[in-house]
Parts: sequence; structure tokens; C-alpha cells
Amino acid sequence: MRLAFVNGKIFTGNEFIQGKAVVVDNGVIHSMVPEMILDSSFERIDLGGNILAPAFMDIQVYGGNGKLFSEFPSVEAVKSTYASCLEGGATHILPTISTNTLELMLEGIEAVRAYWKQGGSKGVMGVHLEGPWLSVSKKGAHREDCIRKPTRQEVEKLLEVGKDVIKLITLAPEECDEEIIDILKGNGIAISAGHSNASYEQGVNGFRKIGLATHLFNAMSPFQHRAPGMVGAIYDSPTVSASVVADGHHVDFSVIRISKQLMGPRLFLITDAVTESFQGHYQHRLQGDKYVLPNGTLSGSSLTMMKAVRNCVEKIGISLEESLRMGSLYPAKAIKMDSSLGRIENGYVADLVEIGPQLEVKEVYVAGAPMRKLLPAMS
Repeated sequence: MRLAFVNGKIFTGNEFIQGKAVVVDNGVIHSMVPEMILDSSFERIDLGGNILAPAFMDIQVYGGNGKLFSEFPSVEAVKSTYASCLEGGATHILPTISTNTLELMLEGIEAVRAYWKQGGSKGVMGVHLEGPWLSVSKKGAHREDCIRKPTRQEVEKLLEVGKDVIKLITLAPEECDEEIIDILKGNGIAISAGHSNASYEQGVNGFRKIGLATHLFNAMSPFQHRAPGMVGAIYDSPTVSASVVADGHHVDFSVIRISKQLMGPRLFLITDAVTESFQGHYQHRLQGDKYVLPNGTLSGSSLTMMKAVRNCVEKIGISLEESLRMGSLYPAKAIKMDSSLGRIENGYVADLVEIGPQLEVKEVYVAGAPMRKLLPAMS
């Protein structure tokens, strides 16, 4: 039976429209038609005046619901992370592994592959490796003993095991030979510059081959009037998009507003979210509404994608339309999935989020099916 979402404010990814129904057939958006022409063959989902928007995408998240995938990867950790992201309106995610040993990275790759083999959601698109090929001076909360320059042997081993799973790698361009970047890109892996102490000149040079940057301002050489650094290179490179953590702790809200004015659609949202952990190298402790290591180093956020979007509207002053795009269409573009995700448009996957008047998630739909009632079982 075909579904029809009715009685809502539809955000298409471009604009808000009312008085139309979103028709979903076999998990794909079929059309948008005037509600008055629907007949009894449609199963109607009444939105009660709420907003219906493309579901969010989070390409940097480390764990959820008490399971830290980043350090203790398992099928259960993948499930818990995905369930946590669904609660915040994100149906597509990249579970992320912080700097660690090669063995741990391979475990994370195998955990995602096993999750898929067990029938897990393809909304878990693969893994994001954040490190270990970073700048020690910009390590942030990453473990210094595992930061290293990439060797061709290590890269080939990763590709041998995980070419089908690794979707994104954050690296410091000044620490990596161009040959390594060429190999990764040649195998279909997106590259993002981050945890980098590159000069402005090194950054601009790196962006000849790299199209993304990881968490703007955090763990990168700053913007200064005589040394523009990596931030300056990002601002000045018109084809480069950057993620940002909009929690008010990682970056001041006023700085995000200024950056948005400069970058426009090149700036998108991630949560950088972790979960509490009291063992291993990454012991994240909740402090207010952020996470820190035992030594007080900021180590992750407590954001959901919905909260990040809400902060953009309420704390930063970005329009609701643009804030929604920052959480859906723009990250989809960043990893080249915007031909099927990030819009309510014919032929797009019917992954949708229903948003209430306080900008809270009322329901999240995967291929048109409501998921909230399934969340306890998933986690």
C-alpha cells in the first residue's frame, strides 16, 4: 500500500509548502500531490500540522546509549549508536573511530560489516576514521601514542580489509604524502582535513585534492591576521566544505554565525557526539552538556542533530530552512549522496523527520516507516 503524509508543513530541501501530500511508494518518494485528490487506496499519516523534512545525516559520531563504538567496536555498539542517532532525527550516519591502533580500526571495520550481514540498516553507511594520520600538536583529545605518518603498507592493509566500509578519513594534509591521498581517493574514500597544524599555504595546497575539513576551528591552526592558518585556507578555498559542532562549547555561537556568513552552504553540521565511558584510552565524562576526558580536555559533545539544528536557529540566528539544510542536504553533498538523500523530491529515499513546534523530533521515518516505537529494541 502506498503511504501519504498529510496535514503538514513540507520542507522540500528548498522551501516550505503546504496543502500537499508526500506520496511514498516502496520506500521512495513518488510524488507530491494536492491532499484533496488522495483516495482510499493510500495509507495516510497525519502530521498534525508538524514539519516534515528530509532526515538528518551525521557523518561524525562516536557512540550512543552507553556504547562507545569508537574504542569498543562491536555489532551491539553499532546498533546502540544508530538508535541514539535516530532519536535525534538522523537516519544516515558514519560511526567514527578516533586515533587508535591499526588492529582497533580493523575491528571497527569488521563490526560494521558484521552489522550489515546481520541485516542492520544501510543508514549506517560505513566508518569514518578520524586519524591516526594527524598532527601531534593538534591532537586535541586523541591519543598521542598512536598518531603517526601513514605508510603505503598501512594504507594498503586498510584498503585490503575495509575498502567497502571506509567512507571518510580525517587526516592532517601536512603529515601525508600526496601519493597516499591519491591512493585513498582512487579507492572512493572521501578525505577531510583536520587535526592539522598546516600553514595557510599548506592548507591551500592540500585543498587542491581535499574537498572537506573536519570540525572547523577545533584542532587546527587558527585564523590570525599575519598567519591565516588552516581556518584561513578553508575560508579562502571556495570548493571546500567544513563541518562544525554547534554546541557553544566547541565553537562560540558568534563564530559560527560569522563563518556561516563567509561560507554559506559550505558549512554543515555534525554532532561529534560521544557517550560516557569509564575505561580504555577515551574515558568520556559528562560535564554539564559536554564531554571531557579525566584531565578536563574537551572530548566530545552531547548533541543530537536536532539539537544542533535548533541551536543554529535559536542561538545563532540562521534561518530554519538553512539550518535544516545544514543537517541534511549539505552533509549529503559532502559525501556525494545528495542525489538520493537530503531532499523531499521524486525518486529520493523516504527518510524523513517530523518536527514539532519547539523544534523537537516527533517521529523519524526510514523508507517511510515510523521508527520511534522500534528504538528500545534497537538499542
